[in-house]
Amino acid sequence: MEWKKETYLIMTLDPVHIGTGGYRLGRVDNAITREPGSNLPKIPGTGLSGAVRSAAAYHYRRPKCAGQADHCGSAETCPICYTFGSARGDNKTFAGAISLFDAQLLLFPVWSMFGPVWATTKEILERYGFGGLDTINLEQDDQVAAATGVQVTGNALNLGWLMLKLISARCIITAPQAWQSSNELSTALQRTVVLHPNLFSHIVNSNLEVRTSVSIDPFTGAARTGALFTYEAIPRATFLVFDVVMDDYRQGKKPWEVSKTYNETSKGDNAGENLSETWSSPLDVVKTGLCLIEYLGIGGMGTRGFGRIKQLGSPIVSQPRQGGFPSRT
Repeated sequence: MEWKKETYLIMTLDPVHIGTGGYRLGRVDNAITREPGSNLPKIPGTGLSGAVRSAAAYHYRRPKCAGQADHCGSAETCPICYTFGSARGDNKTFAGAISLFDAQLLLFPVWSMFGPVWATTKEILERYGFGGLDTINLEQDDQVAAATGVQVTGNALNLGWLMLKLISARCIITAPQAWQSSNELSTALQRTVVLHPNLFSHIVNSNLEVRTSVSIDPFTGAARTGALFTYEAIPRATFLVFDVVMDDYRQGKKPWEVSKTYNETSKGDNAGENLSETWSSPLDVVKTGLCLIEYLGIGGMGTRGFGRIKQLGSPIVSQPRQGGFPSRT
């Protein structure tokens, strides 16, 4: 058995819309998925898993293994079925070896009079191992701390429509070592503002991207009556973090190599596109899918310029705790 957890950092290259599955009352017709407790937007693990699986199946030329049924069922050799699981009508069903969890907000872009800034909280940064937070002490809800790259004149800073009090202490936020190679994250951390937890959700939901679409009547060339609808999205340049857990409990001949060339006449189980490296772990298949999502996108409105995300830096690797799990009481 092999167990490992990797924490990934991603950034949205386009607005991302992961809908709730229907219309509901509110400021928009199609809302995005949120956490029930905090009301913060997120990218659900189900959406991530489906998009990564579809992209990986596209890469390994296994389109039948991308959906919910008609999988090849070769769980011992197929990289898609082995990694994500398989289901067939003949009861030949296998569980996957990886679990993808929800992508949570890390840094959220907001407009200010002094240019774009990225909003977050001290608790979120501490959760993922960021440093340089000792000088931040927000005693009131309307206070905000800013990084040294935010050139503010005076003691006030607006985030969208809301004006906040800027504390005098400035911070230099440092990223975990695995993510320090990301130029995008380094630039954002220089212009990061740290909010009180009570205010973060309000700032985020007040600055989501909202778009309006309409169906065009082909005969008149004008908007079709009653076809106007609005929808919201996580804006471009939002940073999110999610976990991937590998629980590879199967036994057998491992690792194995993937053919580096695809032969139409001899379609072996492990045949794929020209690969720069072989895969010996389900996590290799996940990383392949994540690379393609940078081009294929995730979520709805993909044909309207939505959905692309990019992985940044290297994943933070965690191993099981020594001594096993605590016993239940």
